Amino acid sequence: MKIGFIGLGNMGGPMAANLAKAGHDVTGFDMADVSIEGVAMADSGAGAATGADVVITMLPNGQILRAVADEIIPAMTAGAAFVDCSTVDVDSARTVADQATQASLLPVDAPVSGGIGGAAGGTLTFMAGGSADAFAKADPLFDIMGQKAVHCGDAGAGQAAKICNNMILGVTMIATCEAFSLADKLGLDRQKMFDVVSTSSGYSWTMNAYCPAPGVGPQSPADNDYQPGFASELMLKDLRLSQQAADSADADTPMGQVATALYEQFVENENGLGTDFSAMLPRFEKRGRG
Repeated sequence: MKIGFIGLGNMGGPMAANLAKAGHDVTGFDMADVSIEGVAMADSGAGAATGADVVITMLPNGQILRAVADEIIPAMTAGAAFVDCSTVDVDSARTVADQATQASLLPVDAPVSGGIGGAAGGTLTFMAGGSADAFAKADPLFDIMGQKAVHCGDAGAGQAAKICNNMILGVTMIATCEAFSLADKLGLDRQKMFDVVSTSSGYSWTMNAYCPAPGVGPQSPADNDYQPGFASELMLKDLRLSQQAADSADADTPMGQVATALYEQFVENENGLGTDFSAMLPRFEKRGRG
């Protein structure tokens, strides 16, 4: 396929490179001066989108997505797919999808899970929203960039799945860190706690696969001084999106609200910026009950 790829940062760059390695004709654009192996560079988003069978975007937020959509949709060919892999608010995803549909394009909102390592290794999970025809056109590319793609429903469903998943992730990481901190203060050895919880009803991904305690469980950012695999500020972004969606849908999400407030405090007031989101554990270790 002829593919336009807009947004070639830490995630988009490796994704575009994997498409080029697979033999696709990829033309990219980014506001920064970047060079991606196998990817020809255009001088504008519209230039990257012109004549493409599929245009993929990986952008920081909904406002930028809307601006890019305004630029590239008029340049795209009817019947082309517009696949947005950014994590943005549901309302922006649905607005852009409506705009693309009116231009006879096939929109897919397809945020990803798997982080920078997954982007480089081609092991991302895609959560896709859009029509069956739109998903079918994008699916062969998902197979190259990732290991799994789930068609979640109509426009916006991919974003909804992503923010619900990451709300669970934020809440469970906080609970896991609180439990380790409590175990410390009760004199319970961390390894013994892991051995019990990881095979009991407290089992979770944050405990078993991404343990926030250094030297316990599989290798994780905790074993690398909490250098980010998934940065705390990105977790805060996703939690804020979850609460924005909850407000829009009139959904009661008290745990999501508390998790958002805690990550906000951690990132903005407690030196959490630039650390992995599991660095909540040393944060709790330093605090008492008050």
